[in-house]
Amino acid sequence: MGRIQTSWEIAKRSWAVLRSDKSLAWFPVLSFLGSVAVFAVVGGAIWAAGIDDSANGDALRPIGWVFIAIGYLGLAFVQTYFLAALVAGADERLRGGNSTVRGALDVANSRLHRLMPWAAVSATVSIVLSLLERYGIVGRIVASLVGLAWNLVTFLTVPILVIEDVGIGQAFRRSKDLFRQTWGENVVGQAGLGVLGFAVTLPAIALIAVGVALGTVGMVVFGAIGIAWIIVSATVLAALNGIYRTALYRFATSGQVPADFSGTDFHGAFRPRRGLRGRGDTDAG
Repeated sequence: MGRIQTSWEIAKRSWAVLRSDKSLAWFPVLSFLGSVAVFAVVGGAIWAAGIDDSANGDALRPIGWVFIAIGYLGLAFVQTYFLAALVAGADERLRGGNSTVRGALDVANSRLHRLMPWAAVSATVSIVLSLLERYGIVGRIVASLVGLAWNLVTFLTVPILVIEDVGIGQAFRRSKDLFRQTWGENVVGQAGLGVLGFAVTLPAIALIAVGVALGTVGMVVFGAIGIAWIIVSATVLAALNGIYRTALYRFATSGQVPADFSGTDFHGAFRPRRGLRGRGDTDAG
């Protein structure tokens, strides 16, 4: 019960930070728009080049997979770049400053030499997982487990790249060590935000179902409302995730809970292992 309370408290504090600095919500929006642009460009290139014969029952031609790989890389870069900007803005806010969209983007731009290689690594992992899913139910299970482990171990990689300005190898090792040593036993915050995300999308699903039941007009009206609800919810949850990720990085590296999260039982949620160096026991209030 205590862990559920901690999850809810983390979500509330992240929401309070977002409300106090609404500029942080722009980065998930920009990431979404950038991803749509990548899909459009890659899809258009495949169609224009005439290398997709799926309409005639034929498989995608080999050159088509090159375009798909480029698409994976483009998506990974867009998502990594705007996550980095979100982390930069959230870190400025958590340190008591006033973040701006321009200022956060400037920080992300200054880290392009770190972010681009990490995007390439992320894209490669995504491609490998996608290929694994092609091997039936076993492949999908393995891909899901590997993907979950990868997401957990690399959860703090982008904050490390942005805030510490180190290479991707060192950032990966740092993220892995922080996961294992400080909060690997209990990922309460991520689970809490995941449950929250599921809960807030239920009304949208209900609206879409009502629209389907009412027929064409209902689908247009209620379906549009439901889709808009999902997009807004996804944007807010992505911002909350970035804020929480940044706060967790600050806690994991200093042992102090950021002032905006004071009173939240990070220690109880993430139980640091004994003997961890450089950790304090007092919260930053």
